[in-house]
Amino acid sequence: MEPIKVGLLGFGTVGSGTFTVLRRNQEEIRRRAGRGIEVTRIAVRNPAKALAALGDAAGSVALTDDFAALVDDPTLDIVAEMMGGTSLARELVLRAIANGKHIVTANKALLAVHGNEIFEAAHAKGVMVAFEAAVAGGIPIIKALREGLSANRIQYIAGIINGTTNYILSEMRDRGLDFATALEAAQALGYAEADPTFDIEGVDAAHKVTIMSAIAFGVPVQFERAYIEGISDLDAIDIRYAEELGYRIKLLGITRRTAEGIELRVHPTLIPEKRLIANVEGAMNAVVVHGDAVGTTLYYGKGAGAEPTASSVVADLVDVTRLHTADPEHRVPHLAFQPDRLSSTPILPIEEISSSYYLRLRVADVAGVLASITRILADAGISIDALLQKESEQVDDHGKGETDLIVLTHETREKHINAAIRTLEALTTVVSKVTRLRMEALN
Repeated sequence: MEPIKVGLLGFGTVGSGTFTVLRRNQEEIRRRAGRGIEVTRIAVRNPAKALAALGDAAGSVALTDDFAALVDDPTLDIVAEMMGGTSLARELVLRAIANGKHIVTANKALLAVHGNEIFEAAHAKGVMVAFEAAVAGGIPIIKALREGLSANRIQYIAGIINGTTNYILSEMRDRGLDFATALEAAQALGYAEADPTFDIEGVDAAHKVTIMSAIAFGVPVQFERAYIEGISDLDAIDIRYAEELGYRIKLLGITRRTAEGIELRVHPTLIPEKRLIANVEGAMNAVVVHGDAVGTTLYYGKGAGAEPTASSVVADLVDVTRLHTADPEHRVPHLAFQPDRLSSTPILPIEEISSSYYLRLRVADVAGVLASITRILADAGISIDALLQKESEQVDDHGKGETDLIVLTHETREKHINAAIRTLEALTTVVSKVTRLRMEALN
């Protein structure tokens, strides 16, 4: 049987890694797919640079800087979009679909923002869009959610799905660094981009959890409704206090089914240190999925890098090759549920989610402060789980001492904790803004 022909849009880290893995494991891949998979054309902005990177394989591939010409090439069966971004990538992917080509992509932003449009176009044309590499790099979490756990009613997903932020938080905890110093260390090692905004502000993780949420709960992708909070304002002192209380702070992407709707949120989160996911360190990723039949499962591995991500891209290429001639109606739906059976379950605003909370208050060390704070929380219907008082070296303008008071609450509605914080900050004895972090038991 003739090999299936693939065109690559982009030849950066993921594109070149995909080409390398395909060549190195070509015989193994042929045995699995039932036919060969060959990259025959690559579109790049700088063909000369790509030519040098191809080395002795340069003669087997046609290079071009005309991206549109590649997606229009009638000899190609699959277009693998490895270029990133959303504008040009969306235009080229939709054009390739219109030309009847299957799509493989590692572009989480593209799918989180334009996924509904792309999946609808692919369904109408009878082609596949495969995107395992878009979430958690080499971890096969998309296949697990779409196929392996299809017997389950998923209850929640919680994931460390950005290696940059996990590395920074690990350095802050292990070495006692502040955020800025830990970020510099991550940039020096290549874990963080020169402009790390998408990572440290939680946007990258939100793209990924949006995709997982759609697959888990059978809803359209709704990135615009995700709540996003990064780690750039996280204070090293809170990491230390959390540790003393038996918790680790991780940037989690969380999506949960509730009676009122679906939670979709990214933020720093306190997790009990005995949980496996709390002990995921460095640039590694991990995703916890809880289903009603299987219980809790954990998926762990490298979330980025040339070959880990290429592993997922090539797995998608194998899947598409196997199903290339199959009846489109018998393929696994893009979002796991049949397109006409997607749910309109609402995404909850952050004020309506329920969680436990960590509060840190810098207060004047005078009599009656604790009584005022506990009264305000009680009036708001918020139950206290634990209290920790830490003496501060700071003093106020009158030479009086200040104290850090850490309060852990039982579960309450976010709007209630926000109202309580506003009242607490109005107290003259609370001398700075209240630090609020959410907590997840992940039982």
